[in-house]
Amino acid sequence: MERCYHKEVAKQWAKGFSNRIETVFIDRDGVLNEKAPEGQYVARWDLFRVLPGVPEALAKLKQASIRVMVVSNQRGIALGLYSAADVEAIHQQLQRLLKPFGARVDAFYFCPHDKDQCNCRKPQPGLFEQAVAEFPSVTAATSVMIGDSLSDIEFGCCLGMSTILIEGDPATRKTGREKAAQVAGLRCASLSAAVDALLSYRMPPQNPVEKPER
Repeated sequence: MERCYHKEVAKQWAKGFSNRIETVFIDRDGVLNEKAPEGQYVARWDLFRVLPGVPEALAKLKQASIRVMVVSNQRGIALGLYSAADVEAIHQQLQRLLKPFGARVDAFYFCPHDKDQCNCRKPQPGLFEQAVAEFPSVTAATSVMIGDSLSDIEFGCCLGMSTILIEGDPATRKTGREKAAQVAGLRCASLSAAVDALLSYRMPPQNPVEKPER
């Protein structure tokens, strides 16, 4: 069974890792699906290969009433390799795949720009701001960012979220991996392991106390 690194788990919870998680922000490529080799892009559904355990992990989050937001940089749009409509088509197909598992993604947000052209390319906060505009109850304090790169972890840390780094395939890891491992709150082998860790420590919502009848 895959697990998070126990020393890191204990270390992070000692720091006060939020145990009232309401929203999970998840990077796409490398966390939900296999990441393409450096310089290549997942441009079509037939290139989109869902990683083992992902539908089941997302179903657990839904059962726990935790929102799931996918946030991804899609620089390939700016490079003219595919379109925003292509990305949206992939996400629609993913939703169809997840449905039989009782899972779904509440919202997808992606940056279509090249580097240094916007405030929505992670680690900039624009994708989080888009999520808050659509879901006003979302807060960084009750959110976790799960990703496999330094930009994912910096995105979460700069906003004040708890963060989890997915180890991922060594063959497709981006530069900055060592720093990401040092900064991330937890390190897990997969999304499944990360979700299990979150749900193990998350406190259930408190129900309002009913006043006794007089």
